Amino acid sequence: MAGMPALRERVEKRLAAAVESDAPAMTEMASHLVRAGGKRLRPVLAALASTAGSGPSTVGDDAVTGGVACELVHVGSLHHDDVIDEAPTRHQVDSVNARWGNLRAILSGDFLLARASELAASLGTEVAGLLAATIGRLCEGQVRELEFAYQVERSDEDYTAAIGGKTAALFSTACRIGGLVAEAPGPDVDALTEFGLRYGLAFQVVDDVLDVVATADELGKPAGHDMAEGVYTLPVLHTLAGGGAAATELRGLLGGPLAPEAQARALALVRAGDGVGAAVDRARGYVGEAVAALDALPPSPAGDAMAAAARHLVDGLDDRPGSTD
Repeated sequence: MAGMPALRERVEKRLAAAVESDAPAMTEMASHLVRAGGKRLRPVLAALASTAGSGPSTVGDDAVTGGVACELVHVGSLHHDDVIDEAPTRHQVDSVNARWGNLRAILSGDFLLARASELAASLGTEVAGLLAATIGRLCEGQVRELEFAYQVERSDEDYTAAIGGKTAALFSTACRIGGLVAEAPGPDVDALTEFGLRYGLAFQVVDDVLDVVATADELGKPAGHDMAEGVYTLPVLHTLAGGGAAATELRGLLGGPLAPEAQARALALVRAGDGVGAAVDRARGYVGEAVAALDALPPSPAGDAMAAAARHLVDGLDDRPGSTD
């Protein structure tokens, strides 16, 4: 879509300003992962949503502000997630907790959530309430995931509920904010919200597939990291549900921390079975639902760009091990 580099520049400038603090140490910590870069998917989707359908032809400052608020929630949650996971790196740099310790990582994450709330409040009570509720959903999704750590009986329904909270909710909110600040008609706002939800579900399923099928170099961490941490995602759950010798062996390996050899064997079992392909099919289904949600809007370049972004999520997955039909 034309103008995307300029939009990203606006987002980066707004992000840099938002993480400034009167305390230099807080500025350094809060800006650490922001400076490390990222795709900025949430601000970009908020901006596109504000110009989709019958919306204005240009992205207004309120749409950028709303998208940046969502990105700050995302980055703040990464500060907290890395404390939970004791992660040493994030985006190819030291994690905040690894560099400054858990206490400062938690406080700087809280600071980012507070700044996000300030930005949302500047857009009105509806946006402020929406973002606050979304932060709550992120927390609920993460707690649900922690509750089922190392549980081989985790259900598909629980997995879907968890990723709906911890990932999809924020994408959905970003798109909804775009529609709200553009003063789009209610049905259009609802369609954009549905797109964001389905996009977010597909995004997380694809991420979980890549954790199984991608290389360590691509991931920046060992493949199968989620399994080793006791987070059993859709490819694993489908493999377990498939029955047979592979499911029996995998079930025997899981249920607790994995030694390196056991992790490698569990990864091989999941890659060799039908679980990855089933998860890819689920992601494709979510992408189809996301694109279909946009059919309620009048045609627009922004809507086309959103549909293309959704389809891009599953591009190339058929070439991965274990993902063939």
